[in-house]
Amino acid sequence: MAAPVVGRIPAFVRDALLVAVLCGATLPATAGEPVSVALSSALLLPLLWRRRAPLPVFCAVAAAAFVQWLAGCQLPADAALLVALATVAAHTAGREVLVACAVLEGGILLACHRWAEEGRFGSSAVALTALAAAAALLGAYTRALRERTVHLERERDQRARLAVAGERSRIAREMHDIVTHNLSVMVALADAAGYAPPDEDLARPALEQISGTGRQALADMRRALGVLRADPAETESQPLPGMAQLEVLAEQMRAAGLPTALEVLGDPSRVPAAAQLTVYRLVQEALTNTLRHTPHGTRARVRVVCLAEGVTVDVVDDGPGGRRTGPAPGHGIAGMRERTAAHGGRLLAGPLPDGGWHVGARLGPGDGTAGGLRR
Repeated sequence: MAAPVVGRIPAFVRDALLVAVLCGATLPATAGEPVSVALSSALLLPLLWRRRAPLPVFCAVAAAAFVQWLAGCQLPADAALLVALATVAAHTAGREVLVACAVLEGGILLACHRWAEEGRFGSSAVALTALAAAAALLGAYTRALRERTVHLERERDQRARLAVAGERSRIAREMHDIVTHNLSVMVALADAAGYAPPDEDLARPALEQISGTGRQALADMRRALGVLRADPAETESQPLPGMAQLEVLAEQMRAAGLPTALEVLGDPSRVPAAAQLTVYRLVQEALTNTLRHTPHGTRARVRVVCLAEGVTVDVVDDGPGGRRTGPAPGHGIAGMRERTAAHGGRLLAGPLPDGGWHVGARLGPGDGTAGGLRR
């Protein structure tokens, strides 16, 4: 719990606490010596602004240390030089860090020349240089860690944006398929009811079918948007449609005026739920396009084959050929291609040589995770 609390403390307050700790540790040793107290303060107080201006603060501390050397007094507050160097390495890179290291190394040699015991100049210089190198490395490590954290946060934000974009695309496809299909069926049923004689017994089945289709559309919309709700239980209580609902779909299209033959070969239970949903949506979209863009009397045939290598879907009608992508770009056949590609497959759609229209898709290899079958 300590790290989050420290992270909420402003940087200037943290630096003030650091300066207070250093003052408490070094100033008592210089009590009663006004020059030493002044020089110690000149060494320590610039650290209050070390994050805002790392290099100027280092220069100020180094200048105070040079005045100290000229005055000929040793002070514990020289530790401020290590803090200032670590700050430069933590917030800058390249030439600035090299200049700061060179300046501090020069100061180390001057200090050892004046204050090192006789015969210990080399060992003292090596020890102080090691301290300076450790401070510089600590600062460089802090900078690298901070840059790595920023990079990871950017990657996380990028992944989140991609996930949101993918989810929006998925919901857009679902809503397009749901709304287009059900509205097309309802319009076809309403037209049929309008042409029927004014007999309640003949109109009632069409009106009941319209009502049922509307309720189904609402249920599908709630299911498609269920991932946006906080309660997962409600989403789980509304299972997604699959290959078991293809017969219901075919019957719905027949009631709307499109004679539809359905043939399912193989064992659909071995097909993953995500692939079953894709098969259902592909058939739904293909039949909806046929219903919307072909004249009355057109017939459709659906054939789904579940093999160990994957699932194949073929929807053929005997209506006139031509472009059937619909007026909305990015949906229709384009949406079917996106769904198929998500399962490692491909989709072909176009007119047949002898008339009619064919939509064919093959969902990916049988790895149990994409469009294939569970083994």
